[in-house]
Amino acid sequence: MSSETTTKSPRAAVEPTAGTALSKKRAAQGHRRLLTRRDRLTLALMAGVPTLLHVALVWATALASVALAFTTWDGIGFGSIKWVGLDNFRELFGNNPQFWPAVQHNVIWFVVLILVPTPFGLFLAVQLDKKIRFSRVYQTAFFLPVVVSMAVIGFVWQLVYNPDTGLINSLIGANEPGHYIDWIGDPHLNLWAILIAASWRHAGYMMILYLAGLKSVDPALREASALDGANEWQTFKNVIFPTLRPTNTVVLVVTIIEALRAFDLVFVFNKGAQGTELLSILVTNNIIGESSRIGYGSAIAVVLLVISLAVIIPYLIATFRKERRA
Repeated sequence: MSSETTTKSPRAAVEPTAGTALSKKRAAQGHRRLLTRRDRLTLALMAGVPTLLHVALVWATALASVALAFTTWDGIGFGSIKWVGLDNFRELFGNNPQFWPAVQHNVIWFVVLILVPTPFGLFLAVQLDKKIRFSRVYQTAFFLPVVVSMAVIGFVWQLVYNPDTGLINSLIGANEPGHYIDWIGDPHLNLWAILIAASWRHAGYMMILYLAGLKSVDPALREASALDGANEWQTFKNVIFPTLRPTNTVVLVVTIIEALRAFDLVFVFNKGAQGTELLSILVTNNIIGESSRIGYGSAIAVVLLVISLAVIIPYLIATFRKERRA
């Protein structure tokens, strides 16, 4: 009896292994049959077309701008491209009267966005996080400018700033001959007028970001702070706001990017003239303007790219390190 058992046990041990391998092989064949040739073609198109468009419209154009920054080209035929080395950058930093004012305006744009609409967006988020009545209606109202095109916002605020029939001049009585206030044409006022319109939109953006951060705060922290006798302001300052550190990082990066990419609103108002120069406006005026100095405009674009990467790369490094630790 024992001999039969011993002789049959190896076969019994081999048969399940062979059956398992066979079942795995059949399962793999079954999975391959699930993806027909048409399915594979569809997947290839769905993944390939966006990838090609991204490479062509983002990476290829960025690399082309970097290469053209060291050349001079009027845009007519590739044979007219001439290598000039660092001449474009020397002229940009030393002889362009609009470059440094544009840099200054971009810095002002960032400072205003970080000091005015960002705290206001945080205030709105804190109030809406209290689950007040009609909070959804308020969220929609404050977030509506974010989903509206910047060009549309520019046209709306042009009507508000109109010297003759605009809302502001009508309210303060500055719409009569001899008392007009030209909010768009006056170089001492137009940048601040545009920043008010930009802040109106940016506050809703910051509200949504901070509201998402507040929703992730552990309610037990609020309860523990209340048990310790802290009031609402102390709870926010000592407990809630420190937990919003990741959100604050995102807000800072987003605000810097918004300040660097500012273009639509200014272009709609007065095409970046008379005291509203920005780096993005200079790029556009040199590349697609009457002069068509594509190499020189590309040099300005490279400066803008370097400034953007100086902000984005440290943020990505910090994010990847945090994910590895987690």
